[in-house]
Formats: sequence, C-alpha cells, structure tokens
Amino acid sequence: MHDIWNPWHGCKKISEGCQNCYMYYLDKVRAGKDGSNIYKTKNFNYPLSKDRRGMYKIKPGEQIRVCMNSDFFLPEADLWRDSAWEIIKKRSDVKFFLLTKRPERVTNCLPKDWNDGYENVFFNVTCENQKRADERIPYLLKLPFKHKGIMCAPFISEVSIEKYLKTGKIEQVIVGGENYGGSRICNYDWVKKLREECVKYNVTFCFIETGTKFLKDGKLYTIPSKEVQSRMAYLSKMNYQGREIEYKLFDLFGNVLVKEWLYTPTFKARCNTCGGKLICNGCSNCGKCEK
Repeated sequence: MHDIWNPWHGCKKISEGCQNCYMYYLDKVRAGKDGSNIYKTKNFNYPLSKDRRGMYKIKPGEQIRVCMNSDFFLPEADLWRDSAWEIIKKRSDVKFFLLTKRPERVTNCLPKDWNDGYENVFFNVTCENQKRADERIPYLLKLPFKHKGIMCAPFISEVSIEKYLKTGKIEQVIVGGENYGGSRICNYDWVKKLREECVKYNVTFCFIETGTKFLKDGKLYTIPSKEVQSRMAYLSKMNYQGREIEYKLFDLFGNVLVKEWLYTPTFKARCNTCGGKLICNGCSNCGKCEK
C-alpha cells in the first residue's frame, strides 16, 4: 500500500490487544515466519524514494502510516530510530502517523531538536480496553506532540474516554474490530457510546471496520471479509467529521506550504462505501480494482 512505511518489521506482544496480532498471523500464514523476529526492512528509506523524473514518490501533503507491522517505539528498534527521525524531519512536507502501545518510552526516544514537536507528526496510542486507555492516554496528553489521537483497535471491550476528550488535546479517534485467528467480539453498543463522546467534543470519529465477530442488537455476525467489514462500518453511519486538524507543513527550503499546493486524495467508486475513507490517504491508482 502506498500510504504505509514499515522501516522495521516484527514486534513483541505486551498487552491484551496483542493476543491475536494480525501481523503475527499473516507472517505465519503467508511466509511461515515468526512475528517476534524484529529486523530493519529494505524499505527503510521509502519516504525518500524518487521517480524517474527525480521527484519524490510520496507527494507533499500525503499522510504516511508508520510501523503498521511493528511499533515505532519498540526497544529493539532503538538503533534505527534516529535515522527514521531524520527521514521524518527531511520530509517536513509529509504527515507521519505514529501509533504505539509503549508511550512510556517516548520521552527517551525523541530527537534532540524535538522541543515541542515536529509539525508533521500525528502521535497516537492504542487503547483496546479501559485498562489500557487509562494507562496510555495520560502519557499521550503529557507528551510534546502537535497532534494527538487514539486508536481503539482491536476494540475488545467497552471504553470511555470523555474525561480525556474534554482536555481538547485529542483530535481523532479510530475504532476497528479484531480480525483473523481467534478474533474477539466487537460490540456495536461500544462503538455508539464512544462516538457519542467524540461528537460531544467535536472530535473526528472513524469506525473503520466491524472485525470478524460483530455483535449488533443482540445478534452475533461472523464477517470474514475485511472489505465487507469496512462496508458494514460505513453503512452504520457512525463516522463523524470533527474540528479540522490543521497541519503546518514545510517545503525543503523551510517555506510553509499552502493547501493549494498539497496532495489531493483520489478515490475510486469502491472507496465510497469504505469505513476508512474519512481518514484515508486515497487511492494509489495501481489499477488492481479495475481488473
């Protein structure tokens, strides 16, 4: 996928949300590999890659999701993180979406020139249940980042975050059920309650997928297809566009980029019923959906 940058691969399980980790599952099924094996990838410099014209493949204004097969603040990645920060700093025209289950490590993992944060970094913590929400969100609120969000995925039990939303520091909440082997139930009532809290504080709420096991109105649905899960999430009409997230992006010369110069996402017909469209970077025009 064109909006994902995995500078390293592999992770260590540390909480309830890791129990049925999709990365572990896919590594085993697709390649017979152990997901706990952590290594630097050949794609490490992806944000700096250029096309034949010498232009960056990732355009100014695009959002890149980082370490979707790992954790950016993993201890085993300490040797590589400074170089990754340098890439993020160099591409000050691109938005980088960071997600972690290890916010307690962040302070000691920031670059020396961090100060109150890079303008192009959106920092998120995973909150799969109330225990982890109350453990991780206080770190999120205290850490020096310009943009902050919460991801409840896999959403495996009811979570209330109203006391954190009222601080005004949270800009986005993403929710998604669990997939693949051993998937646990995602209850629609939990989704609705969390949405109500976000709407109350005008925070963007995105229900990206139901997960394989979805409980709605007392009936348990089994939905193996992720495409169908996403469509069902979209049809629920749970997504809510809250206050605008305003980034200050810069070109390579330090000039602020105006909106008219930034990447505009392209969406195909199938994208219009996707639960994740609200927060998506758009289609890469690879042509696969047209074959």
